[in-house]
Amino acid sequence: MAMKEYVPGSAFPGVVGRTFDQSSPAWPKPNRAKEGAPNVLFIVQDDTGFGQMGCFGGLIKTPNIDMLAKEGLVYNNMHTTALCSPTRSCIITGRNHHSNAMSCITEGSTGYPGGNGYIPFENGFISEILKENGYNTYALGKWHLTPAEQNSAAGPYDRWPLGRGFERYYGFLGGDTHQYYPELYYDNHQVEPEKTPEEGYHLTEDITDKAIGFIADAKQIAPNKPFFMYFCPGAGHAPHHVPKEWADKYKGMFDDGWDAYREKVFARQKELGIIPKDAELSRHDPDVQNWETLSADEKKLYARMMEVFAGFLEHTDYHYGRLFQFLKDIGEYDNTIIMFISDNGASSEGGPTGSVNENKFFNNVPDDLKQNLAAIDDIGGPKYFNHYAWGWTFAGNTPFRRWKRETYRGGISDPFVVHWPKGIKSKG
Repeated sequence: MAMKEYVPGSAFPGVVGRTFDQSSPAWPKPNRAKEGAPNVLFIVQDDTGFGQMGCFGGLIKTPNIDMLAKEGLVYNNMHTTALCSPTRSCIITGRNHHSNAMSCITEGSTGYPGGNGYIPFENGFISEILKENGYNTYALGKWHLTPAEQNSAAGPYDRWPLGRGFERYYGFLGGDTHQYYPELYYDNHQVEPEKTPEEGYHLTEDITDKAIGFIADAKQIAPNKPFFMYFCPGAGHAPHHVPKEWADKYKGMFDDGWDAYREKVFARQKELGIIPKDAELSRHDPDVQNWETLSADEKKLYARMMEVFAGFLEHTDYHYGRLFQFLKDIGEYDNTIIMFISDNGASSEGGPTGSVNENKFFNNVPDDLKQNLAAIDDIGGPKYFNHYAWGWTFAGNTPFRRWKRETYRGGISDPFVVHWPKGIKSKG
């Protein structure tokens, strides 16, 4: 006999008799997703420019995102807010960032409507809506949507991920974190990384392992229950941290500088149809040094900074590949809507010279070439909180002007890819 169910709050449709054989049971109907409802994997990358990913003409190898682009849809006119918390609030609610009280990052909140950092509870998160419709909901990596003064053990916790519709969370609550020694939170409490960098720890690998674990935990028990996963690595925000072998793959590739990078990427974008054939490359930015006027030491240092960033991005893409492969292995890949976006254009927070300590930028402390050169062999490792020179920012946003934090298109035009084999027939 089929199990009888009823909507919670409505009259009990069963029978309560004097004895068991005169009775028939019924249970409150649980939230169930529609039969065949797709999983949703929403990847939000950080500080990645329009001209950095391979599928958008960039020179950095991103084979796994490129595959999504080849088999799915590529958008070349997607706009963000040019800043992380505001963009992320729009993505997760579908509302304007001022309606979300997020006119700036959470740390820059002001005590005025539209900018206090307190996203109204009536502005529903995708996670809240899908959870009510029978989905498992997971968030991993960067959050940056809780008022900064509430990111402590004192709470309150209602604006943390678990308070906004996510059942599981593993990541960091602020705008960035050390990739080898992260400020990590698991659900509603702080935890320490399970390994040290000497033992091979890196945050991107860790959150990918947890993502796979979260999905596996649920699917082995309820294989037909769909999930919504909000997956937000620290890359490519500073610090640009990656094991040396990944950066070394790009040795010499950027020695001809950011002006040459722009020309190459611009040509590739036309070939790919990302930009019109008659598009014109934006002017050389007046704040950016001409590569040819730099000293040999400056060129050597700046080229290495870009090698490290490129390795960081490819390393991140490699871990996306692990997650995609897991979905294939369990038979969920074809019915998973994968969306990939960057929250804003490439970042200029390294300033004109780049930095081995990004906090200098935020405190108006000038960088020192001699000091930075002395650190060249350790850039990308756990010792420094590094960021590339802003010539690479400008190049990373090819063909547009300027960068993150500004409303030129270099700040607001971002890569966006959608992939869903079962639901979208168009390719490329």
